[in-house]
Amino acid sequence: MSEPLLSPIGMLAELTHRCPLQCPYCSNPTELLKANREMDTQSWLDLFEQAADLGVLQVHLSGGEPTLRRDLEQLIAGLSARGVYTNLITAGVGIAEGRIEAFAEAGLDHLQLSFQGARTVTTEMIGNHRGSHEKKLETARRARAAGLPLTINAPIHRHNIEEVPEFIELALSLGAERLEIANVQYSGWALTNRDALMPDRAAVDCQAEIVEAARERLTGVMNIDFVTPDYFAIYPKPCMGGWARDAFMVAPDGMVLPCHAAQTIPSLSFERFGERTLAEIWIDSPAFNAFRGTDWMQEPCRGCERREIDWGGCRCQAMAIAGDPAATDPACVKSPIHARMANFIAAANSTESERTPESFVYRRIGVVTEPA
Repeated sequence: MSEPLLSPIGMLAELTHRCPLQCPYCSNPTELLKANREMDTQSWLDLFEQAADLGVLQVHLSGGEPTLRRDLEQLIAGLSARGVYTNLITAGVGIAEGRIEAFAEAGLDHLQLSFQGARTVTTEMIGNHRGSHEKKLETARRARAAGLPLTINAPIHRHNIEEVPEFIELALSLGAERLEIANVQYSGWALTNRDALMPDRAAVDCQAEIVEAARERLTGVMNIDFVTPDYFAIYPKPCMGGWARDAFMVAPDGMVLPCHAAQTIPSLSFERFGERTLAEIWIDSPAFNAFRGTDWMQEPCRGCERREIDWGGCRCQAMAIAGDPAATDPACVKSPIHARMANFIAAANSTESERTPESFVYRRIGVVTEPA
């Protein structure tokens, strides 16, 4: 490694893969874990204790749909007792009356609510769930009534990119402090559905202009985060802030990972919490150390002035497209295979029939799908 090992400050806890929605853009792995493989309450509480001891300051409670865990209030309370900031990432569908208030009472700090569309028909089509849009609106209202800060998350792809102005107005109408315009990143189920989800360049450029104008107009009113689409980028984003640099994630079965899609790299083996302590995994796991810092880098990354800005970009994307997790992220203009990104865009936009919702492979537990 080229820098001292930092303590992690952030953690993504995927409490379950179960979810009432079946979104085709989901970044969960295409082999989803069933409920009988999830860690129990005490194991999660033990993990959170060790995470706090290690220096973690914020935990994002995610899934799947984390509110399907009956012990969620207890998990939130455990983190709150250690002074750890908690953010609940939810689809907002099927939450029983009184639970949002119970989450707030347990110490929840923030709620992040996803909308598949700014329009009812889009939300129901993408999530493959009737009535979901109204349920989400009600969840947002209940969260605000409970005094919880609210972020609206809008995963953007070709089937809702024209709704970006409506997403902005929706977030404002719901009293959100923050809106995340998150262009879909192609891993898990999203990679399987890449051709059906990929927008065209004109739509992406138009979206960027709309977001920039809204940011300026709404300064001091609502923050708008913009997650740029990798396939249209010039330079890559630092994955998770850099591989195992200051954050990590835990899968429902306790597998500890540097990032969401790390298990797609076949040369790496990952460890489960309980087999070793969290500190042991963070400090000396071979998988965590594989791409830390800059010493592992090949050219052109090794000699690039951006090597400690983007930390080489996404290792999983390099694996998926270049076939080598140590390769320069193909999203980077300096990658020798950067042109493949434009080719993927062109191929996805060449056949209209393959870009319709009818071609979606919906996310379902028990269905194992190989990426296209």
